[in-house]
Amino acid sequence: MAPKPVFRLTSFLIVLIYALSFGLLPASAEAMATPDLPSFVHQVENGRASVIRGVYARDGFALPVLQQPRENPGYVSGAEDVVTEFALASRYGSIGLLAHNHLAGKYFSSLGLGSQIQLIYGDGQVENFLVTRILRYQAISPTSPYTSFVDLESGETLTVNQVFTRVYTGGRHLTFQTCIAQGGELSWGRLFIIAEPLPDYSDDGAAAQAR
Repeated sequence: MAPKPVFRLTSFLIVLIYALSFGLLPASAEAMATPDLPSFVHQVENGRASVIRGVYARDGFALPVLQQPRENPGYVSGAEDVVTEFALASRYGSIGLLAHNHLAGKYFSSLGLGSQIQLIYGDGQVENFLVTRILRYQAISPTSPYTSFVDLESGETLTVNQVFTRVYTGGRHLTFQTCIAQGGELSWGRLFIIAEPLPDYSDDGAAAQAR
């Protein structure tokens, strides 16, 4: 049975409007010392095959992933350089990764079309994705949970529900989400980076090497 629309909208509103904009003004993204993939796999694996434990972008970032507490759909980690898995996304067959724009979210903008991403699971398995879409929106009323959004590329105005549908539904894919700050307004806009799964192979044999 599909989740009730009101639950979907309420949970998404919590994340979309509030959770990603708390804290200080966003820091500029400095280059991260990225370990090789096999080393990072060893760092994050814990034996749990179904749990995402890390996200890796060569020459971009290597970040551990935490899961939201079951009773807190708006939770986003406040730890430095940690990404949070958005539980609601999995109800629609996608994977959502959230981060504050002054913490791990600052690295998301290093991704471009064609960037390759690896998700690392608790058993050391690696799943590969390719960035295919980058969406940027301005919030018309940044502090309102019911604000509409303007697509900064097309100029199209979308409701919160339409944004959710566009970025988290439509088949298995990976969505990075953080806020865009501008003019001192932490919640000025939203950044979504969408990556599609690649054929099942291990990047340069990294998964095999990591075992």
